[in-house]
Amino acid sequence: MPAKGKKSTPTAGKVRADALRLLGCVRIATARQMAQVITAEDRDGRSYVRRAMNELAELGLAETNGKDGKHQIWNLTVAGQKALADGNELPPRPKAGTGAKAVKAGFGPHGVAVTDTILAFTATFPAGGREHLTDWQVEVNHAIKETGLSFNTDAVLAVPTQTSEVRLFELDNGTMSQARLAKEVWDYERYAGHRVWEGARGTIGRTFPFWQRHRYTRSERFPRLHVVLAGKEEHLLDNRLQALADDVKGIAIAVWVNTLPRLQRGESWYEIGVDAPDRRHDRYGAHRPLRGRSRPAETTPLTHSRGERRPTSTEHDCTPPKDRPSDTVAL
Repeated sequence: MPAKGKKSTPTAGKVRADALRLLGCVRIATARQMAQVITAEDRDGRSYVRRAMNELAELGLAETNGKDGKHQIWNLTVAGQKALADGNELPPRPKAGTGAKAVKAGFGPHGVAVTDTILAFTATFPAGGREHLTDWQVEVNHAIKETGLSFNTDAVLAVPTQTSEVRLFELDNGTMSQARLAKEVWDYERYAGHRVWEGARGTIGRTFPFWQRHRYTRSERFPRLHVVLAGKEEHLLDNRLQALADDVKGIAIAVWVNTLPRLQRGESWYEIGVDAPDRRHDRYGAHRPLRGRSRPAETTPLTHSRGERRPTSTEHDCTPPKDRPSDTVAL
């Protein structure tokens, strides 16, 4: 046991292994972000992580392709992903990219903000929720061939809760127009509202939600969408939050919104959409296809356990700020 007042020193091998696992989940991260999880220290922790990342780079398992401000952005190489897969450290993710192309293309800050979102939300779990980091996936595609609808969700958490077994996260780093942000949120309702016909030949059959049959097959309700706003000063983020609440008024899926600074401080989410399966059915309906059954899109169902966690008290507190009209945020 270390002497009183001194911090424990993590072993180099443990830091390297933890860094590989973390990058396998969030794809890209800075030394600051990795130190936040791996060592739970500040400046000292970063030095351990930087040393470990340089060693992984020498082994050809990790690399850096850009910076977020002064901070290098790290990602695994293909060899690093293979080493992680060979060790059975994470669920199989055969289509996962390394994140290198996104960083080289200038999207590194967005990816770093997604990682900040993942770490901030995971911190709301009991004991910091580190054991749930492996339950995250980033850049998860949702597509329906029949309608041509296709979009990528920034992050998906597949840890069951009492009210929603899966949670979806969409981050705006201040680069989207307000109209485009609203459209992306409405796309989730279009995805949730699409239904497919099933039945034996010659029978009337019936329709089922596409997402429940072919994507989140063990979920009872369509996953809640969490929208996180970042990349601007807080008063501007507040304005975007208010505008988004107005733009998606009447949406028939559960939508919670927060700013990244508030999320990092552990402050409340604002509920701007309520799950309403009946309204979705009335709004989108369904018809029997002319030629047999509709085929599901080529997607891989997310798997998860059946254990449940009660949401934290801050997740339930969705009271709007005093300076906003109370009817803007649904309770």
